Amino acid sequence: MIGMDSYLNAYVDRRMKLIVDEWDLSTREDLGEFTGRLAALEQEIPRLKAFEKTSSDKLAELEKRAAKLKGGA
Repeated sequence: MIGMDSYLNAYVDRRMKLIVDEWDLSTREDLGEFTGRLAALEQEIPRLKAFEKTSSDKLAELEKRAAKLKGGA
């Protein structure tokens, strides 16, 4: 069975990049960058919450104006 093992090892070695891409596997480089990417995303949370609040307030105001226009027309 040594022949089959060495054949499979050689096959995987030749195709490793394709296997990683096809199966969407993480690499050591991906994992090394993970904490930095996570920290950057966590820093965006307050800004996005503020945007959500502002957008919600603007939408509520637009809905009130639309209701007035519908009622007045």
